[in-house]
Amino acid sequence: MKIVEVQNNKHENQFLQVARELYKMDPNWICPLDNDIRSVFNPLENSYFNHGQATRFILENNNNVIGRIAAFIDKKTADNSELPAGGCGFFECVNDQAAADLLFNSAKEWLLQRGMQAMDGPINFGETNKYWGLLVDGFSQPAYQIAYNHPYYQKLFEDFGFKIYYKQEGFHFYLDREIPPRFWKIASWVAKKPDYSFEYLQFSKVEKYVKDFTKVFNQAWADFKEDFEPLEEAYVRNFIMKAKVIAEEKFIWFAYNKGEPIAVYLMIPDVNQIFKGFKGKLNLLNKLKVLYGIKTKKITRARGILMGVIPSFQGLGIESAFIYHLNEVFKKMPHYKEIEFSWVGDFNPAMRKLWLSVGAEPTKQYITYRYLFNREAEFNRYPIPVEK
Repeated sequence: MKIVEVQNNKHENQFLQVARELYKMDPNWICPLDNDIRSVFNPLENSYFNHGQATRFILENNNNVIGRIAAFIDKKTADNSELPAGGCGFFECVNDQAAADLLFNSAKEWLLQRGMQAMDGPINFGETNKYWGLLVDGFSQPAYQIAYNHPYYQKLFEDFGFKIYYKQEGFHFYLDREIPPRFWKIASWVAKKPDYSFEYLQFSKVEKYVKDFTKVFNQAWADFKEDFEPLEEAYVRNFIMKAKVIAEEKFIWFAYNKGEPIAVYLMIPDVNQIFKGFKGKLNLLNKLKVLYGIKTKKITRARGILMGVIPSFQGLGIESAFIYHLNEVFKKMPHYKEIEFSWVGDFNPAMRKLWLSVGAEPTKQYITYRYLFNREAEFNRYPIPVEK
């Protein structure tokens, strides 16, 4: 077996192709778009290269590619942590521990050479709302940009020496379910409070919402995530404009107190329901299929990406007011049958409690692992707050 660092178009195509080979008999797998994966490793498209670096490896055996892995460093988070940690992700491998170990060790050595002391994975070289975590339970069709992998990957990670850093859950809510009356009473009361106002995104005013989204996100997550990295308006603008083709304006909501942004909820149609069969290719014909699928209401599932409330307004029911407004939206869009909220970490018990309160079910389980390079060092899990 031979490790090769990705350095040219041939290697990059092999990096993409190995996943298609490994999952060709799996009816649940949906091939991520090639352009989406390429963009993660393109400095012109991924702003994380402004403060980080990344590489990719493929594993060859008898002229066949049998595995892949990426390694990366976000210097902003690494330099501000007691334990500088890099990341590995986009891992795919045949069911062979020796092959997996070669891939993990390649990522480890690359990170060691750049001063890292630990490796988290599988994660993304970018935001946590995509390609993050290892699926360990709930192997059904994945939502767009959500992790999916073979069940045996868990053993490959753990036998190498990775330990659980935190756990995550993916929640499903079926829109034909009754939400408890007590929840609606609270939600409607909050939604109608005079100082509060709620509005959905309008692309005609996109600059206003870019600023509001960035402001809320950076306040809401700053004290919540120990390795938090503030978003820049350019990143948010790029994300919103790229999503414009598939986005429903009424799926993206903002809450205001006396005109000042205090919360945001972001959801998109789950285009993976259309991408199945594309084999990762978004050519002109497939783009037309996407537009046709949206127009003819072929998408029946939405994917909730994030909900954030600035600290001074947390615990006041803003989240329930978002659900109140979304309920009105879905009444006019009956072709939608379910929402996947992905994902909620075990370090966020308040959000888990919210989804359970509306009747959502935890249907998928993920793990984000950490591997300490000093095997004698004490391992500490990501801190889980104590509920009051």
